[in-house]
Amino acid sequence: MGQLDNKTALVTGATSGIGRATAQRFADEGAFVFVTGRRQGELDATVKSLGDRGHGIRADVARPEDLAEVYAQIRRHGHGLDVLFANAGGGSFAPLADVTPEHFDQTFAVNVRGTLFTVQQALPLLNPGASVILAGSTAATSGTPAFGVYAASKAAIRSFARTWAVELAPRGIRVNTIVPGPVDTEGLRGLAPDASAADDLVRQLGQALPLGRPGRPEEIAGAVLFLASGQSSFVTGSELFADGGDEQQ
Repeated sequence: MGQLDNKTALVTGATSGIGRATAQRFADEGAFVFVTGRRQGELDATVKSLGDRGHGIRADVARPEDLAEVYAQIRRHGHGLDVLFANAGGGSFAPLADVTPEHFDQTFAVNVRGTLFTVQQALPLLNPGASVILAGSTAATSGTPAFGVYAASKAAIRSFARTWAVELAPRGIRVNTIVPGPVDTEGLRGLAPDASAADDLVRQLGQALPLGRPGRPEEIAGAVLFLASGQSSFVTGSELFADGGDEQQ
């Protein structure tokens, strides 16, 4: 018996890192998993790993028309949604003096607007007792230099979760935020200018944590599974920190 037997889930941004690891964990626990991503090759690889428990839809969450197609396909599946992990997001470094309107708009389009409309368009499909998980970040409260726009976008996610948890409680729908610390993913490595610098960045961030190492995507997926499953049935409007102790410093 899996923790998500006979459940239907959607994971956005599932072509790598935490999203892909979570989609795999959901499928291993018995769910049928819809996954989205912008890169067709990586999306196909994710779906292949899920086998007959997965279905991929190429989509950019910043595009409302793409989200409409995602939910049209889920609607045709006929089982609604029991779990939504709004994971798609990203960011890049830019000190205050160098922030441009384009940098701001790109970050907020995916992380904030994309998350909002991912959840909004899911509302008619969310089954009673469904679990919605939003992707937060320790950056929202840590004050990382040159990461202000990304941090602000993740602070918005924290606020969304608390508001939506109250709004959706009458339907028995829970809304929580997963808050990873530094995790060795393609996204984190992409913040560095080259592969050597990426190795240094991941190592330095990991060594700064009480656990002395960066997280693995599979470890975050385990925490997301807790929020998705009945094991967290009395948890809503909360933040689950899976950060190697970062928030304890």
